Amino acid sequence: MNFLDLAKKRFSVRSYSSEPVSQEDLNQILEAAQVAPTACNNQPFHILAIQNKEVLTKISKATNFYNAPLVLIVLGDNSQAWTREYDNYIATDIDASIATDHMMLQATDLGLGSLWIGYFNPIILQDELNIPSNLRPINILAIGHNSGKTQAHDRHSTKRKQIDQLVSYDSF
Repeated sequence: MNFLDLAKKRFSVRSYSSEPVSQEDLNQILEAAQVAPTACNNQPFHILAIQNKEVLTKISKATNFYNAPLVLIVLGDNSQAWTREYDNYIATDIDASIATDHMMLQATDLGLGSLWIGYFNPIILQDELNIPSNLRPINILAIGHNSGKTQAHDRHSTKRKQIDQLVSYDSF
């Protein structure tokens, strides 16, 4: 499958079966994060991969992950990130999001469903999971086998802005 077909195939899954994600699939998903491009190749992120039911219960205090059997919490470390000298912009969030996107698309390629979660309480995650103070939760990715209750629909031609609304050429 070509890249655009893969990108269009991916959709947000909010109903997962109880079937666990295999270790082989998890390894491929994590490798996708490892090869993701980051500013100066600093990789200022750490991934907390959670499959243990007791730990998943702790996460449910901070967000709804729709009972996915695998939750990946992408944590950023600003001290490891590239900083743009002109305005001191720190690239941690971008780098962590590129890694998250790579994992999400790899999961899709493996036939798994995913949900990128931005609505969560980072303070609860820090406390419940004993996350070191130098790491900050940036993204959560729920992954699992789609229960079939959620189906993809053709939203790209009707719910997305047209390219000419997103792009300007040479000037505004």
